[in-house]
Amino acid sequence: MDFISILSIFVLACFIGFYVVWSVTPALHTPLMAVTNAISSVIIVGALIASAAPGSATSKYLGLIAVVFASVNIFGGFAVTERMLAMYKKKERKG
Repeated sequence: MDFISILSIFVLACFIGFYVVWSVTPALHTPLMAVTNAISSVIIVGALIASAAPGSATSKYLGLIAVVFASVNIFGGFAVTERMLAMYKKKERKG
């Protein structure tokens, strides 16, 4: 594939992802975050394969950057999910 095709697919995926995520109701946010974490884990596996492949140093650095960004996304997703689930827990009454 040429660069223009790959770039157009990336831009379309960004727009679709933006509209899908922002149109989700709050009740469905936690399951969506779980799916996002699963997708990010697949990205980490691909980034590790890319960074371990023999070749240029650029692919190794891009793989490392992809691992870092996907890791931040996973840990942030777990933090947001934990906060969302904490909203539904009963609060302890003092006194």
